Parts: sequence; C-alpha cells; structure tokens
Amino acid sequence: MKRPHLVHFLAIITDESLSIKASITMRENVLAQPIDIPEIPTPKFPIQALRLLNAYQFTMKIVGLSRDLKEVYKKSFESDSFGNFYFKIPLTKEREDIEILQLYEVKRKPGLEQHLGTYIPLKIKGHKKIVICDFDKTLVDTKYSTTKEVYHSLTRPIEHFPTVSSSVHILHNYIKNGFHPFILSASPHFYEDAMRDWLYKNNIFTAGLFLKDYRHFFSFLDGELLAKDLKIQGLYKLNQLLDILLMTGVPDELVLMGDNFESDPSIYLTLVKMFLDDQDPWVTWNAIKEKDIFQLKKNQNGQLLNKIYQLDNIINRKKKYSEKPTNLQIKIFIRKRFKDDTLTIPLDLEKYKDHIKLYEGLYRDQFDKLMSSDNKEF
Repeated sequence: MKRPHLVHFLAIITDESLSIKASITMRENVLAQPIDIPEIPTPKFPIQALRLLNAYQFTMKIVGLSRDLKEVYKKSFESDSFGNFYFKIPLTKEREDIEILQLYEVKRKPGLEQHLGTYIPLKIKGHKKIVICDFDKTLVDTKYSTTKEVYHSLTRPIEHFPTVSSSVHILHNYIKNGFHPFILSASPHFYEDAMRDWLYKNNIFTAGLFLKDYRHFFSFLDGELLAKDLKIQGLYKLNQLLDILLMTGVPDELVLMGDNFESDPSIYLTLVKMFLDDQDPWVTWNAIKEKDIFQLKKNQNGQLLNKIYQLDNIINRKKKYSEKPTNLQIKIFIRKRFKDDTLTIPLDLEKYKDHIKLYEGLYRDQFDKLMSSDNKEF
C-alpha cells in the first residue's frame, strides 16, 4: 500500500521569516511490509528512484512547536502539480519561538492526517556565512555526454565517479569556519538519495540540496523549464542561486564554487553584479536576457524578473535597517579544466573577475601527494 512520503525537506529561519522547500511523493509503506533480516546498507544509485518521475498533488499541514512543545503555529499549504512546496512564513513574536516542525499530509485521505516527519529548522541569523557549491565536475567528475555515460550514471552509485578531492577540501574548510553549505546540481531530482549517500560518505551532513526537477520538461502547462534547459544550464542555475538567497536572506560572507567546463564563472559573476551594482532590477534583467547562456523564453521572463526584484528588495532593506554598514564579501572558486586553463568573461562582467580564484581539480592520489609536500595553496 502506498502512502505519502517526504522526498526532501529544507526549513530555514532567518531574522524575518521561516522559508520552506519540500517535495512529497507516493511510496510503498515500508512499515506494512514483512520484517526481514536487515541488510548492510549499500550506496544507492539513481535509477532506483525513477518513481519520482510520477507527479501528485498534496496538502501539507505544518505544526510549529516551541522548545517546551507548546503549539505556536498551524497551517496547511497546497503543493504544485508535482508535489513541490516553496513558501515563506513571516515571523511574528510568537512564531519566533518555533523550534520543531511536525508535518502531515491531509489531502490524499480526507479526515486522516498522515505523519510525514518531525524536523528541526535551520537557523541562519546574525552574521550570515553561506557557501554554495556546484556538484557535477566540481565535487565529482561526472560524465553525461553520451548515451553510455548516462546509462552508467543511472545504474551506478555516484562514488563510482572520481571525487575531486581539492574541491571537497575547500568546501570542508569553509564548513569548519561556520559557513552553511548548499549543493547545487543540474542532475535530475531523482538523484537525491544517491547524492545524499555521497555527501554523507564525504562528511558533508547539513547541506541543503537543490536538483533539477525533470518533470517540468513533460508538462505543457506547469513546466518552468523548457527543452532547451536540458542542455543550457544558465537560467536553471541562476534561478536556484536566487532561491537559496531568498530563503537565507542577504549573507555577510558568500562563497561560490563551480567549474570552468560550462558557464559557472559568468553565472556567478552575474550574481555578484546584482549585489554590487546599484542598478534597477529591470536593467539587470534586460542584460541577462541578451546572453546566450540564459536564453530566456517568454514564460520564463516574468519568473526571473520577479526573483531579481525580490533580491533587490532584501538587499535594500538590509542596507536601510542594518546597524552597521553592509560590506558583503564574495569569493568565487572555479575548478580548472586543465592546468593552463584561462577564464572567458563577458565585457560587462570583466570588472568583477578579481572575485574569482582558479584552482586545479585534483583527485585523491594527486591531492594527497600535493598536501604531503606542504603546499600552501590549500
């Protein structure tokens, strides 16, 4: 018997709001299955989660509890047609006491509240430090160029591909210094379990994970992504970067990690420009839509423009109400394709290139050898 199951859940409390990003699907109820001798856990591979290509609508009831388990908030929210949720709850004096969230699905069986889980929201307040890291070609040297490579990626654990140890080391250093990690990937949304396995194995435990929902490509009415976004990652990645920052608020320190295989430098510098240039969002949007790495279509223009305006509003609000001058520090780490790699940056972003540091993507043996030689680069 199938029942609602929470695929992923991310809740972030800032000084102003509680932001929630979640996804629900239908899955067999493991508690109703015969009890077998437990097997030793093995890494999952993506094809095991192809069921997530199915789409359902849900209603999720959220109950917020204080530290002493007193109920301080309760409300139900409707998902989109794919079972995804993304919304903000403004904080009031009473809602600031939320320490625990209990989740229930209340639509599939009217009159029955099916428990989805209990979660502790992440608090990002005060001096905010965020690191956003691309996954493919940055942390893991994945390959999806041919049909054979795609098949291998679906039928093998992610650990089958080489780990880029130098990137993992940089990410670990920032996490140790109080930065909260977010992982951004253009891989399909059903890679979630396999990617989590890899992250846990590499001691990255608290990262918010943002993946591409491939169901949008099959929907003529509700899809936010079009066929061209399968190959061109610019709009998708910029949208996800904006989603992360709209959830966390404007950070005081921001680190972006990517690679020089596609368009990461230009995408990241476009975000830097939004923060550092005092431009009207309409001007920023007009510059973006002219670039080949984004290729905006009519039904995507409004969505992106709305997010740019939202980001501009929270930047201006922070400048206005901050007790000390806003001095956002942004660093960008880009993995080289080869040793003598250079950057190709559009002219309108050239003045921000000093924010970028290129580094070599070394695998475990290469990295261990470098570190044993007391190299100071890392």
